Amino acid sequence: MRFSIVLSALLAISATNAAASCGGSFNSFLDELKREAVAKGFSRQTVNAFFRTAAQDPKVIRRDRAQGIFKSTFTEFSRKVISQNRLDRGRANAARYDAVFNRAEREFGVDRHVLLAFWALETDYGAFMGDINTANALITLAHDCRRPELFRPQIFAALKLFENGDFDPATTEGAWAGEIGMVQMLPEDILHLGVDGDGNGHVDVKASAADALLTGAHMLQSLGWRAGEPWLVEVRVPDNLDWFQTGLETEKSVADWARDGVKAASGNLPNGNLKASILLPEGRYGPAFMALPNFRVYFEWNQSFVYVTSAAYLATRLAGAPIFDPGNPEPSLSDAEMKQLQSKLAARGHDVGKIDGILGAGTRAAVRDEQKRLGLPADAWPTRALLSKL
Repeated sequence: MRFSIVLSALLAISATNAAASCGGSFNSFLDELKREAVAKGFSRQTVNAFFRTAAQDPKVIRRDRAQGIFKSTFTEFSRKVISQNRLDRGRANAARYDAVFNRAEREFGVDRHVLLAFWALETDYGAFMGDINTANALITLAHDCRRPELFRPQIFAALKLFENGDFDPATTEGAWAGEIGMVQMLPEDILHLGVDGDGNGHVDVKASAADALLTGAHMLQSLGWRAGEPWLVEVRVPDNLDWFQTGLETEKSVADWARDGVKAASGNLPNGNLKASILLPEGRYGPAFMALPNFRVYFEWNQSFVYVTSAAYLATRLAGAPIFDPGNPEPSLSDAEMKQLQSKLAARGHDVGKIDGILGAGTRAAVRDEQKRLGLPADAWPTRALLSKL
């Protein structure tokens, strides 16, 4: 489920790779990959062994094109994926792997509850880590011309893992987008940030919880996770808040938000000097959260607003936070209405990306701007009133 775009990995893509071809004959594409691998210094024997079982997987393309789960609202999605059973098992795993989590917090500064939440949502604590051949998934996605610049480098990272004895192209399985293991990481993440948590000389993110959790912690640290700081806090917002200032586009100090009338839903607000944004996943009548700098790191792990907010919220629940107040948001638009709205926004010059019915960051920003222009409360929640006015 994770679509990580690790900055260091993208920066490492050479001009040759960035301009490399995609599409066309699959066999010719494989031959091109082999030539590039040899040019990178891999032996022909290693390259031939790695690509011996390579095959195109049509299931991967179908799943890439059908990500309907992200059309759910935050409340719908979070209620679906966060159960009492998951919370109970999370706390049991926190106790079982206490030493591992202590090390993650000590060495990488990543709170155990954050790691537990990713472990829960990605693979249900390792219960299901995917059934798609990883090498074939990466090769298929690199051959497809939608995002080859992301997936092509992952093939060579997997090849290096194979050379190191930590990857089997014939048997390694994971998610459809090439992620592997208990917290679903791409080969470049594992290659560059892997931690041998159990000390056996290998990084095995599928069979070793210690390896998977510590590697995940190392990656979050590399993406900018700030030790000892919160990430998400449920809040209550006043009725007269300037709604246009909500959303990730605006950051103010926690103290400034408090002066605007924002209060913690329970307990106290974080340190007043920290920068924060106010999130209204379902508009001004729905749940409200204060997002701190660590929350933004989540988007380097997954780019879905609904998934990210649910993962961050689950981490707070595992840490002892109460169930959020869903409020009484205005009804969400149907899939057809969302697509109609996106088309109207695009026609007005807004960059909403693909017309897919998903309320992503681009669509939220466009909705907020149009609400302000039309004199509506600019809370970035698409309503039928907005659709009608457009």
